[in-house]
Amino acid sequence: MRIRVISSRNEIPGLNPNEKAVHLAFRASNVDFLNLMQRCPRLRMIQVPPSYRKTMSNAIQVFLEMQGIDMLEGDVWGHRKDLDEYFTVDDSTLAEIRSLAANGATADEVADQIQRKARLGSDLIKYIAKTKIIA
Repeated sequence: MRIRVISSRNEIPGLNPNEKAVHLAFRASNVDFLNLMQRCPRLRMIQVPPSYRKTMSNAIQVFLEMQGIDMLEGDVWGHRKDLDEYFTVDDSTLAEIRSLAANGATADEVADQIQRKARLGSDLIKYIAKTKIIA
């Protein structure tokens, strides 16, 4: 699974319209979210750092929910944007999340177990388990 890391609002117009998952590494305004949704109509997940999530308006969160876009809280630890624009979740990690979810583990149990091994946020792990993303 690849998550496009966006460092500034200036990158939004140049995004691939087929992006499905993005991480906003800047404090986005409501207009930025709307521009992002217009540029990427297939968008299904937006991840923001925990500190940004606390200051977001409820209106944009409700609007994203109505559009079928999941808002997640989390960071992309150790990612260097100068090397790659995408943060990648390993196929082995995806397979392990799917396996745990298929064997009846709750989303919280899956998140607890995977967080120990991989540096992924619990919201992202729960999202992967919920959406059954194929490795």
